[in-house]
This record gives sequence, structure tokens and C-alpha cells, in this order.
Amino acid sequence: MTTDVRLGAASATGSGLRGRALPRRLVQLYLGLVLYGTSMALMVRSDLGVMPWDVLHQGLARHLGGSIGLWSMVVGALVLLGWVPLRERPGLGTVSNVLVIGVAVDAALAVLPEPSAWAVRGVLAVAGVGLNALATAAYVGARLGPGPRDGLMTGLVRRTGGSVRLVRTSIEVVVVLVGWALGGTLGVATVLYTLAIGPLVHPLLPRLTVPHPDAGTW
Repeated sequence: MTTDVRLGAASATGSGLRGRALPRRLVQLYLGLVLYGTSMALMVRSDLGVMPWDVLHQGLARHLGGSIGLWSMVVGALVLLGWVPLRERPGLGTVSNVLVIGVAVDAALAVLPEPSAWAVRGVLAVAGVGLNALATAAYVGARLGPGPRDGLMTGLVRRTGGSVRLVRTSIEVVVVLVGWALGGTLGVATVLYTLAIGPLVHPLLPRLTVPHPDAGTW
């Protein structure tokens, strides 16, 4: 769910629960996570494809039962176990990411209708991608710890010496293929998300990153 080195750095730094900016950071973290879950639900309801990791979540839900939100939490918890050999350190935002997003996506899916018109579905897909970019910049910019999938990527980059692009792409290709094989929705919205999320988050992240009192924004 990260987009570049700066995003990963912002996730990993300044995760301590202290400072006068803490109330803003907490509000921004949880608002961002709720919006993230909502953006996932918008893309699911579009039925035009979902985010790469959600292809897996959706496939697991269809193959094994349960909700997308439940599988988002299960997969997030399993990914956290992968942090142990990588020696990544979770923060409040990491644990919150696993729990809040899963609850938020299921809650949003419970109230969002399933449109049949192509135009409405297209709007939902585009809105989901845009909202996800805003949500990502918000929760990462709160500097309270990376999401489990973000930490997996940055940990592998550090351990293997590979590029962020190579490691991220490799992980998401595997995730998408497994999810698609299980019945997850791989479509035009998945491609749109993959191509657009980086350029969208890039200008938003500096604006939403809470400045560190000693080191500036970054």
C-alpha cells in the first residue's frame, strides 16, 4: 500500500505517542483508516475490479466464506507475523490498520447499494481510487506506524537490497494471482488503481504528514 521510498520512510518514523500534535495524529490516523475501508467498499460495489490485496481478500471470502473485512483482518495479522524475521517494529497505526479497515469496509458494504448502471459503477471505481489516495496519505502522514503490508514491503527492501518498485510489484503480482485464482475480481479498476495510486498519493502525502517537532516534515 505504499507508493515510494518517501512513503515508507514516513510510515516508519515518528511513531511515538507523544508531542502536542498527538491529538491531530490520532484523529488523522483513524479518519484515514475509516476512509480507506470506505474506498475499498466503493471499488467492491463498482464490480469493475478491486485493489491488488483486495483481490486476495475477495477471493478468500468467496472460496472459504466470511466477509472481505474479516479476511482483510486475517491476512493483515498473518502478514504481521512475517515482520518477525524482518525485525520490523509495529506501532499503534499498524495494529489499528488491521482492525479498523476491516470493520470499516464491512460497515460501508452494508449500506452501499449494488448499482447496475455502468456509469454509476464507473463513478464508484474512480471515487474509490481517489478516496483511497487521500486516506493513504492521511493515515501514513499521521506517523503512528506503517500498515502491515507496508512494513512487509519496506522490510523486504531493507533485507534483500531490492528496489521498492521491484519488491512491491513482486508481492502484489503474487497476491493478485492467488486472489484471482480463488475468484477475486480482477478488472479495469484494478489496473486504474495500480497506475494512479502512486501519482495521486505523491502530492498529498507531504501536505498531510504531521511535521516532526525536531526534524521537520520528513
